[in-house]
Amino acid sequence: MSFIEIDSLLKVVVAGLIVGAGLPALFALGVRLAAGRTTPAAVDVDGAQLTPSGDVVTVERPSIARLIAGGICFLVVVLAVAGGIVFLASGGH
Repeated sequence: MSFIEIDSLLKVVVAGLIVGAGLPALFALGVRLAAGRTTPAAVDVDGAQLTPSGDVVTVERPSIARLIAGGICFLVVVLAVAGGIVFLASGGH
């Protein structure tokens, strides 16, 4: 006689990994994709804010493909959260 149902335990562990680690990781990937790339560029402009190494950090705009991929990541996260709320509000078990 076993007090632990392995099948149920595995379902809870897999769901916890997906929701507890997968969605935050997907959100972080979306932020990283939507952010522009930073590259240091040395300049000789009077009054420019320079880093201690004498470089000015420039930020390039992300490409359209990166913006779309980031938007898809955000959309999946929002849909998962909305689906969870609907599931709980409908008395889900």
